Amino acid sequence: MAGNDIRLEHVSKVYPPDVKAVDQIDLTVRDGELMILLGPSGCGKSTTLRMIAGLEAVTAGDLYLGEHRINDVDPKDRNLAIVFQNYALFPHMTVAGNLGFGMRIRGHGRAEIEAKVRETAAMLGIAELLGRKPRELSGGQRQRVALGRALIRDPVAYLLDEPLSNLDAKLRSTMRTELIKLHRRLGRTIVHVTHDQVEAMTMGERICIMKDGRIVQVGAPMEVYRNPASTFVAGFLASPPMNLLDAQIEAGRDGRLRVVCGRLALSLPSADTGAYAAWRDREVILGIRPEDIHEHPMQPTMQPVEVQVVALEALGPEIILVAGLPGAAEISARMGASFAAPIGEVLRLYIDPADIQLFDPTTTNAIPRRAQTVSSDAA
Repeated sequence: MAGNDIRLEHVSKVYPPDVKAVDQIDLTVRDGELMILLGPSGCGKSTTLRMIAGLEAVTAGDLYLGEHRINDVDPKDRNLAIVFQNYALFPHMTVAGNLGFGMRIRGHGRAEIEAKVRETAAMLGIAELLGRKPRELSGGQRQRVALGRALIRDPVAYLLDEPLSNLDAKLRSTMRTELIKLHRRLGRTIVHVTHDQVEAMTMGERICIMKDGRIVQVGAPMEVYRNPASTFVAGFLASPPMNLLDAQIEAGRDGRLRVVCGRLALSLPSADTGAYAAWRDREVILGIRPEDIHEHPMQPTMQPVEVQVVALEALGPEIILVAGLPGAAEISARMGASFAAPIGEVLRLYIDPADIQLFDPTTTNAIPRRAQTVSSDAA
């Protein structure tokens, strides 16, 4: 294990009378990693972050920083910096005062504090704001000050609790880029809590997806995206989400297995027959990403499906086609910016069966297929 890994072993948080906010989670955040804790409101991600920081007591399990168990270590002695959603700046202090506050209470000299404040402000592009009060700053500027107050401490790790959620879309995009550059420059561990899938996909080296106090999948962003461990992950990550359709596996006239959903019937790749053989004549959930539905057959393995146009959503660089699948539900497909079709028209689109995902309708977990691993390993 690396020197400053953050490790949670069977960690739980229970509030009276018996509310399980976090339930028996295992997770290792590697030293120097940018880890995203992602999930809907109430999933336990912020509680997990606060337990790491020491702001919430661990009900059960063990929490380690490097080789040291820190369950009972005071927050101020963990050498971890936290940035809150509401910035938590002192309104009566200037930017310089806010940045240097932590160093001052730890007894650093005035000259050292001033030098460190100038260095940190220059790094974050707020050097010209040092004499202002928080009320004179924009949301983005306040966010930079909050980050600066954490950076100036030179901690082992930074814990960020939805720090971008109060910013507008354009500023969030800018700050995402700034945080990525900052992480590369500092090389320190960052644990970033968010409910925003775009933040997770663009910022994280790994994503830890949580639901109902439990970890449901951990992995690199594209690994999690392409190989979701469950229908929850498939439907939560990305917008529009994966199309999830009730289907069943049958044997076609040629003996090959196929997945059937209404009038859609896709012959499964022969290499996947072994993996799916046990599911013959059984119900499954068929998952298809919107970008895996194509206007033209670009590969010989692609198979046709007829749909009826319900709506077109123009997003600038792409068109989201909402289409009815006869005998089944509506589906979404990502089309090019020039795509056009009248409402009600019947179109022939194409799907490569190698791109689909199948899920167990009882457990909602992914059904493993040939040469593909689904990462739910928290290590």
